Amino acid sequence: MDRSALDRQRGLGCASLCLHCREMSQRLFLRSFLVSVVSRKPSQDRWPPLTYRVLQTPQCSPGGLAVTPNSDRTIYTTRISSMTVNIQDGHDFQDQLVNNETPVVVDFHTQWCGRCKILGPRLEKVVAKQHREVLMAKVDIDDHTDLTTEYEVLAVPTVLAMKNGDVVDKFVGIKDEDRLEACLKKLMG
Repeated sequence: MDRSALDRQRGLGCASLCLHCREMSQRLFLRSFLVSVVSRKPSQDRWPPLTYRVLQTPQCSPGGLAVTPNSDRTIYTTRISSMTVNIQDGHDFQDQLVNNETPVVVDFHTQWCGRCKILGPRLEKVVAKQHREVLMAKVDIDDHTDLTTEYEVLAVPTVLAMKNGDVVDKFVGIKDEDRLEACLKKLMG
């Protein structure tokens, strides 16, 4: 059934409908159609029973990967994100990073920056190798202009290595894993 036939069925003339009204009538028709389909009881052979195997709890392996067993597919995820802190505001930055005795790597980034999207996972991987001896924090410069001004962030990605509230090392741009590991050694040493 095309749109004009649906409009005529509902008593609406094609020429009198504006685009907004047409979209609204389509939404209402779709909603009534979905309600009628969902409320019907399926026959035994029509729809297969739902299985909940996809919702199993991941089992962790020694390599740091979480494996969710499933006969249809296996999903691999990493536990790296649990060591990463997303800074909410200046007080959060002060409490979690500056006043923290654990060495911290701070990644100043933005959502729209392509280089930030490359460096972020690479940095998380190198920090994860330190086995929680180093904390990683992410600061979105669009949301926290006060922190970017305070720490003189002029370009993204900018990474600060901080220990006891002091900046130990700083670099701007994409770096390879060797440079990142050297930065962490300097931070921990």
